[in-house]
Amino acid sequence: MLVVENLNVFHGESPILHDIGFELASGETLAIMGRNGMGKTTLLKSLIGLIQIRSGSVALEGVDLTHTRSHQRVAAGLGYVPQGRMIFVNLSVEENILTGMDKSPKRTIPEFVFDAFPILWEMRKRRGGDLSGGQQQQLAIARALVSEPKVLVLDEPTDGIQPSIVKEIARTLNRLKQERQFSILMSEQALAFTLEIADRFLILEKGRFVHEDTRADVDAAKIKDYLTI
Repeated sequence: MLVVENLNVFHGESPILHDIGFELASGETLAIMGRNGMGKTTLLKSLIGLIQIRSGSVALEGVDLTHTRSHQRVAAGLGYVPQGRMIFVNLSVEENILTGMDKSPKRTIPEFVFDAFPILWEMRKRRGGDLSGGQQQQLAIARALVSEPKVLVLDEPTDGIQPSIVKEIARTLNRLKQERQFSILMSEQALAFTLEIADRFLILEKGRFVHEDTRADVDAAKIKDYLTI
């Protein structure tokens, strides 16, 4: 589904990501894990086109996206939920979701959105800024999903959210992935959340992948060590 090869990203003349490469299969959930400052957000932003890469390639279903702009990558099938959610606080819930449908001929929010996130239906006329952090995260995910992505990219989706809402989001994402048939690529530090949702784990350390696990044989203790060193 998604193929990343030899990705190098710099901040000025300082290298941030070193020869990053991985593949994401259709229907797979891949968690990129690591401590703060290891390059997780930089990696996701480079994939979505918000940060320029120095070299390497990004392809979605065989289509080279390396030199395309962010909106073109979204149109090609990448949906993005940024860290901090970045919703429009002065727009209503409905209006926020509709911003994810700018390129769609339909201007009606699909039923599956409110079915998956019933709280958004209850609060559809409220300002985005009036929602709690967990509700805003659900709104940000819904906004990304209405573009009908082939790959949903999530940057630190549990950041600042209470545990009960985290569990609810995990259940909802697992369900939607099956129903809507998309893959998930996420950066995350919360091991409990990734164990609920991820099929595979890649650990990023100082801009390089240093460890890989699958759900079937995951060494949770080893991953935890990487997150706490």
